[in-house]
Amino acid sequence: MSHDWKETLISTTTSTKDVIGVIDKEALRIALVVDDNHHLLGTVTDGDIRRGFLNGLRLQDPIDSVVCKSPIVVPPALSRDAVLQFMNANSIYQLPVVDADGTLVGLHSIDEIISPSKRENTMVIMAGGKGTRLRPFTKNCPKPLLEVSGKPMLQHIIERASDNGFNNFVLSVHYLGHMIEEYFGDGSRFNVKIDYLHEESPLGTAGALALLEKPNKPLVITNGDVLTDINYGEVLDFHASQKAVATMAVNLHEWQHPFGVVRTKGIEIIGFEEKPIYQSHINAGVYVLDPDVLDLLTPNENCDMPVIFNRLQEQKKRTIVYPMHEPWIDVGQPKEYKNVNNRI
Repeated sequence: MSHDWKETLISTTTSTKDVIGVIDKEALRIALVVDDNHHLLGTVTDGDIRRGFLNGLRLQDPIDSVVCKSPIVVPPALSRDAVLQFMNANSIYQLPVVDADGTLVGLHSIDEIISPSKRENTMVIMAGGKGTRLRPFTKNCPKPLLEVSGKPMLQHIIERASDNGFNNFVLSVHYLGHMIEEYFGDGSRFNVKIDYLHEESPLGTAGALALLEKPNKPLVITNGDVLTDINYGEVLDFHASQKAVATMAVNLHEWQHPFGVVRTKGIEIIGFEEKPIYQSHINAGVYVLDPDVLDLLTPNENCDMPVIFNRLQEQKKRTIVYPMHEPWIDVGQPKEYKNVNNRI
């Protein structure tokens, strides 16, 4: 059983923001809801929170509305092999352990039973942009090679994806692409395999995919200037479970109006809101695409990823979002780059 399970304990009144902090801090990726006597009341996972966001859950709301109140549990005496079989049979990655009185006494995590599975899927990283908004930092250095916490942004992405089980990478390069190739080579220095796509002219955030040989498994794609703690393997699993053809990771953005808002109908006042908080989902620059999606692209055509999603929607194909709550930084402006080291 996990040694850190007590760090995941929360109550039904814990705020969503604090629960996210618990889940992100602990590698167990779950929060356990208990009462004052440590009786298990339910569980909260990444998926529960993501679904809650889509239904209007806010960061300051208590977590009670998204708690799974009838989780699968096991008794303390169950063997390791039996726990693993139970997880595989139910497609779950954590199992609370409760005694005969319903008291929580531990937690099994699949990461402590088996090592992360290897992914055969290719991950494509778009690293060809000129980074004009980041001048002068990008005058003699491609943006993905700009250092954050002592190593290039692109290296952060590759190493995190490698930790998530990915081994096969394709880097799409253009501006100062030779510098990227010289630094990463064939990937052997990072214990991965790296190939390259060469854009003769800028092809946008999706156009370079037309240069790929059509794969037989879904592709994971990310922009080369997006730093996040997202688990790329979980995005891929979510895509498969939803039977979608295209998935876009989205980041929840909250904005508080600085003033009290007066709601009106004509000249009549019908209500007031004191500094209301507005929520929206923004494109996080991480995607999963089924292989057939590449048929929508034309070689050497400049194309951005939202255009692909629009084309799929016109064809009535299933396109979905993956709501994320993990730390996320789009390094696009000099001010952001100067501050990014303090946020990593």
